[in-house]
This record gives sequence, structure tokens and C-alpha cells, in this order.
Amino acid sequence: MDTLLEIKSACYKPPKSFSMTGEENEAILKNISLTVAKGSFTGIAGESGSGKTTLARLIAGLIKPATGSIILHHSDEWKSIHTNPVQILFQNNGEIINPFRRIIDTVQEALKIRNNGKPDSASKPEEILKFVNLNEDTYTKKGYQLSGGEQQRAALARIIAAMPELLILDEPFSAQDPESRINLSNLFTEINRKYGTTIICISHNLQLLKTLCSRLIVMYKGEIIEAGNCNEIFSKPTHPYTEYLLKAEQYSLTYDELKRIPEN
Repeated sequence: MDTLLEIKSACYKPPKSFSMTGEENEAILKNISLTVAKGSFTGIAGESGSGKTTLARLIAGLIKPATGSIILHHSDEWKSIHTNPVQILFQNNGEIINPFRRIIDTVQEALKIRNNGKPDSASKPEEILKFVNLNEDTYTKKGYQLSGGEQQRAALARIIAAMPELLILDEPFSAQDPESRINLSNLFTEINRKYGTTIICISHNLQLLKTLCSRLIVMYKGEIIEAGNCNEIFSKPTHPYTEYLLKAEQYSLTYDELKRIPEN
């Protein structure tokens, strides 16, 4: 399988201007190296503050590494398209959806941009909105008129309209009930299958990552401490922190393990 993304020894630290003391900031990401294959579905797990979202922003080009390199092997057509081949579905959908525009207009605009300003497109906004399981009565509503779940699906529709090569999902299952998590999981799987979109999913929910992903990356304190086949990591983790995460989700940690792992 061809490689879409290569990261080589990337480090990131906030600029000195963001420091409260005027001193050099500590690195948030340290010596990150990984590859992502085209068409794959990769999960990234780790506790809050482990660097997951910072890594997502680095991949999307929203921030730049202090050292190291990030190479995206996207197709040549992106040279003439005024949008990013990497798109992020943020936890805050307000970063994607204009609350005062009709949803169908937002999706139509993304299609037009992706099609270099031409109004004609193989995809229609109605088809994409239906694909993300939005009811027809929501198509002409404005962003602020939608529920949280509808806003998330509308944001996803806009991203699909941009037809990115890489889609990053930033904690997409937070504040979702069990049924909504299952529906979203099925939708993400279908996006990966139908459009061939490479997906990276950041989540605390290890069990959902297990059902979605073929590859898992585990982060701790700004570093990748384990990466490999998802099923193999679940059945036989090689790092104590990975084992800690798996046991924590299953509520099977001993008292000593609860004390020991976070300190180390």
C-alpha cells in the first residue's frame, strides 16, 4: 500500500512569545516519527495533554514543527485546488460551520471550491447531506438552528464536499450517547470505504478505535510510545502505559497500578 503521510523526527514547542514567563516553552511533541498508508484507518490514543490534538494540527499544517519534517504525498491535482488535502473534524463544530448560513449553502460552497469555482460537480449537496444522515428539513436551516449532533454531521458533510485525501477526527465521540457513537462509527467506516479517504481518528474510546482502526498509535507526554497492528496491541501491549490504558477502560486496574503508572 502506498504511503500518504511521512513524519520524520518532528518536534513542536509553542513560540517563545506564548510563554507566560518569557522563557523557552517546553516541547509538546518530541521526536515524532510515523507513516500513514493511503486508504488506511489509523487510531491515536492517549490521555488529555499527551499531544494528540497538537499532532493533528501539525499534520494539517495549522502549526509548523520546530524540527523534523512532515511530508504529504498527495495527488498533483491539489496544486490547482484552493483547499487543503487534509481536513479536521474538530470537537468544536463552530470552527467549520458558519452559524448564520444555511447548511446546504455551506456544502455547495465547499463543492464549488473543490471544483475550482465551477458550479457543476459530480456530487450534489443534497446527496452528501443525505449520506451523513441529515433529514431533509435540516438542509435549509442555519448552523445555530441545529442540535449538537446535527451540527457535527453538517460539519462532516462540508468536509466530505472538499473531498480531502486525509481526514482527521478529533475526539468525534465525546458527549455522544451509545447509539450515536455506533452511527458515527458506521458513517466513518463508510467514508473510508466509499471515498477511499485516509482517516486518522483521535479518541479516548479504545474499544471504538479497536472496531474502526487497523493500526493504533499510543501517545504519552508528547511521544509515541507504541504503534502497530490494532488487534495485536490490544491482545499483547508492549508498553506499560498502553496496558494501563486498556485496563483502565475495563475497570480492572489494581490499587498499586493506579498509583504507579501515572507517576512513571
